[in-house]
Amino acid sequence: MLKRLFASRRVQVLLGALIAAYLKLVHRTSRFAIEPADVYETMDADLPVILTFWHGQHFLAPFIKRPYHRAKVLISRHRDGEINAQAAERLGIGTIRGSGDTKGRHHIKGGSAAFREMVATLEDGTNVALTADVPKIAKRAGLGIVKLAQFSGRPIIPVAIATSRRIDMKSWDKASVNLPFSRGAAVAGDPIRIAADADRKTQEAVRLQVEAALNACQARAYQIVDGEGVDGR
Repeated sequence: MLKRLFASRRVQVLLGALIAAYLKLVHRTSRFAIEPADVYETMDADLPVILTFWHGQHFLAPFIKRPYHRAKVLISRHRDGEINAQAAERLGIGTIRGSGDTKGRHHIKGGSAAFREMVATLEDGTNVALTADVPKIAKRAGLGIVKLAQFSGRPIIPVAIATSRRIDMKSWDKASVNLPFSRGAAVAGDPIRIAADADRKTQEAVRLQVEAALNACQARAYQIVDGEGVDGR
C-alpha cells in the first residue's frame, strides 16, 4: 500500500512541496557562516562548475546558489528521487534524472544518458551538482564525477553544509536532517581539475583527492557548528 501511495503523482508533488517548504524554513531561521569568505568570487571566475557533496549531507545545497547562477542537480529515477526532484524544482534547481550503478547497469538507471546530459548542461554554461558517493557506499567517491570533469573540462568544487541542530540518521549514508534555528556552515574546497587525456592512474589520484577534500570540508563545517574537536563523523 505504501509503495502504491508513494508512486502516486499527486503524493509525490505534495511531498516535494512540503520538503521544499521545510528546507526554506530551516534556511530562513538559521544563520550561516561561509568559508572561504571569497568563495563566490573564486567560483564565479570558473563558471560553470561541478558542485559535489556527500550523500545525506546535501539537503540545504539549493541555498548556496545565488540568483544569477544557473544550476541543475543529478537525481535518481527512483520514486523517492521523484519526490526530491519536485522539491528541487520548487527551490529553483533544474533536474537531470539518472544514477550510476555498482554493477555497471547504467542503461537501467539512466546513468549513461544522464552523463551525456550533464556534459551538455555544463557546455551550455549551467552548473551541475551531484553527490560523489558510490551508490550505497558512504563517503567513497566514485569515478563518475572525475570522468564528468575530464569530459567537460570543468572544475569540481567540493562542498559541505552542516547545522548545529540536526537529526543524524542510521541510514547507509548517515544522513543528517537539518533542523530550524541552527548555526550553519557552508564550506567549499579548492577547485579540483583533471586533464582531458588523463590516464586511469591519474583518474584514481583525482578520485582520492575529491574524497579527501569532501572529508576535509565536512570536518571543518562540523567544527564550525559544533565547536573545536568535532570532526562530523
